Amino acid sequence: MPRVKGGTVTRKRRKKIMKLAKGYRGAKHLQFKAASTQLFVSSKYAFLDRKRRKSNFRRLWIARINAAARQNDISYSKLMHGLKLAGVDINRKMLADIAYNDSKTFAQLADTAKKALK
Repeated sequence: MPRVKGGTVTRKRRKKIMKLAKGYRGAKHLQFKAASTQLFVSSKYAFLDRKRRKSNFRRLWIARINAAARQNDISYSKLMHGLKLAGVDINRKMLADIAYNDSKTFAQLADTAKKALK
């Protein structure tokens, strides 16, 4: 009985890996072993960074809200607590957009939060 060499199946699997590794520097786009190792690491970073992007955006939104809140003489935490007490249900993304683009509306929201805190 002849030995099994893999042939088309192995070639197809390796070609798929090499195609994904196109654009990498050095041996990582030329050698199968280096390419497959790098693809494993790259996919791990891609997954983690998709999660990290959400965290980074939340940090940006909080920084923008805090800056706008302090211009209206209230801290970020008191603003958020006041809005919750007032029953204003608005997420940080929308609040940051209002703070960035429409300062008059944000000032009204800040006043609403101040009144609810008293």
